Amino acid sequence: MWYNNRMKTYIVGNWKMNFTVGESSIYLHKLLRRLKSYRGIEVAVTPSTIALQPLSLQTDRKKLKLAAQNLYHRDMGAYTGEVSAAQLKSLVDYAIIGHSERRYVFHETNKDIRDKVAAAIRCGITPILCIGETANERDFGETKDVIRDQLFSGLMDVSEEDLKKVIIAYEPVWAISSVKGAKLASPDDIARTIQLIHDQLNAKFGQKKASEIPVLFGGSVNPSNAGAYLTIPGVNGLLIGGSSLIADQFIDIIEVAKRVSN
Repeated sequence: MWYNNRMKTYIVGNWKMNFTVGESSIYLHKLLRRLKSYRGIEVAVTPSTIALQPLSLQTDRKKLKLAAQNLYHRDMGAYTGEVSAAQLKSLVDYAIIGHSERRYVFHETNKDIRDKVAAAIRCGITPILCIGETANERDFGETKDVIRDQLFSGLMDVSEEDLKKVIIAYEPVWAISSVKGAKLASPDDIARTIQLIHDQLNAKFGQKKASEIPVLFGGSVNPSNAGAYLTIPGVNGLLIGGSSLIADQFIDIIEVAKRVSN
């Protein structure tokens, strides 16, 4: 299998529903003091929506990019409580779309996610399309079907020209630490599914187009296992939950990425 070794490494911290605006600002200040600008490594964090605007004025985008945790697919209109990609485009470079919590807690459908991916690209935001199977789906041997359905449904309205503007994040639901009964994913477990994702992208779009799409891994990533995950062939970065809320751990993971990429 051929992989694009020249692709940058992405380290994305998902803060979820944590930190007040003030706490987010203090934490970001702490990160920026310790972060350097690493060649070949893109670091991003995803604060809550209400913190994005003030943090966009505070961050140094040479060191750290901002990402949204979600967005709505309509640009404007009578959609109480929603925030559109059009409203976010001056604040963020990336948006997480289709995270398992959006799929299984908020019951977002594949169509919802497909529309959000298209909206993000339309507004100049790079979508991080999350895909991954639950424990039951894995136990019943449905991983391949679930991955295929989530992957190609999410990309259905993306032109071949725009494929390079998408990031895929494989985050098996059974390996997310906040999920009851979660199990730590072994590098071998992940390698098989990462290979499957690349095989499906190659079969659908051809090797040249598929090689332009970064694939990240997320699922209980911490400084101890980050290196093992980053050395899996075809993994171009990490989507990090709990460890992104602890400055020392997040910096350690970035340092691991730096060592692995050299």
